[in-house]
Amino acid sequence: MLYWLSTLGTDGGIFNLFRYITFRAGGAFLTALVFGFIFGRPLIDVLRRKQGKGQPIRSDGPEGHFVKAGTPTMGGLLIISALTVATLLWARLDNPFVWMVLLVTLAFAVIGFADDYAKVSRQTSAGVSGRIRILAGVAVAVLASWWAMQNHPAGLAGALALPVFKDLLIHLGWFFVPFAVLVILGAANAVNLTDGLDGLAVMPVMIAAGTFGVISYVVGSTAIATDLGVHAVPGTAEILVFCAALIGGGMGFLWYNAPPAAVFMGDTGSLALGGALGAVAVAIKHEIVLAIVGGLFVVEALSVIIQVAYFKRTGRRVFLMAPIHHHFEKKGWSEPQIVIRFWIVAMVLAMIGLATLKVR
Repeated sequence: MLYWLSTLGTDGGIFNLFRYITFRAGGAFLTALVFGFIFGRPLIDVLRRKQGKGQPIRSDGPEGHFVKAGTPTMGGLLIISALTVATLLWARLDNPFVWMVLLVTLAFAVIGFADDYAKVSRQTSAGVSGRIRILAGVAVAVLASWWAMQNHPAGLAGALALPVFKDLLIHLGWFFVPFAVLVILGAANAVNLTDGLDGLAVMPVMIAAGTFGVISYVVGSTAIATDLGVHAVPGTAEILVFCAALIGGGMGFLWYNAPPAAVFMGDTGSLALGGALGAVAVAIKHEIVLAIVGGLFVVEALSVIIQVAYFKRTGRRVFLMAPIHHHFEKKGWSEPQIVIRFWIVAMVLAMIGLATLKVR
């Protein structure tokens, strides 16, 4: 929205700054951060009054979690509101990729909100049925994937770009849609599974968003992409503004989610943020790199899949409890130890993901 001010700076001057994506990304970050600081406490107070007993705690969960009873959920509303306001203010609204990632984020936020509302209103850890959530997520992801294909360059539409290999493309055609659906839906649910400890999910999401913001800027610039040997996707540089807004909103939320959490993000936040990362990866043609940068989320999701499959087959468990962060809780790690160590892992994986831009 504020981009139009750049038309007032044709002869230089302060308004010319609004032409630059990096300047607007900084503005989006600060806007979302301040939004979170201003509206965080009032939102938490409203959620506490409306929800009463707060988020239901799983009866089969770690014993230490019962002290969190009464903590309100749906705090993801703070992140998503800050992200949306900042993106609409600072991004170019004539860019189709901005609308793609923003609408995917909002759609998954609605799905998550419905699930959180069902849990709180019924005071049970079982919300909306998994089948309904998956079907709704698939519908959103299919539309987003089709939208991305329509706006990708002719040579990249329907193709899978591989990291490290400079010129290698796997042309999937319309099979790219189910692949992209798997990426978006998988990312949404993987982040959702990771969100089990105070601050555990939001920081790795911000780290991944920062990484993909840089990659978006690179692939969105034909000159930089050509110099690095990366497939250029014109227009995606604007996604940097969205990623900066996500980081700002995430930091504003983390202020209140730091242990002991005053609010949980709930499915409203975790599904939306995971869906956002998946949508960004599809938009910039770095779906495989998402598995590297978001490797922490992949491991969390795999730990659940392995646990369930092995238990059904043998009646025994691989992990003391899944997702894997609960396994470490059962082994005696304190919550801050798990959270900070997982943050470190997320940072290392982000650096590896960024390195794929240069290793060609």
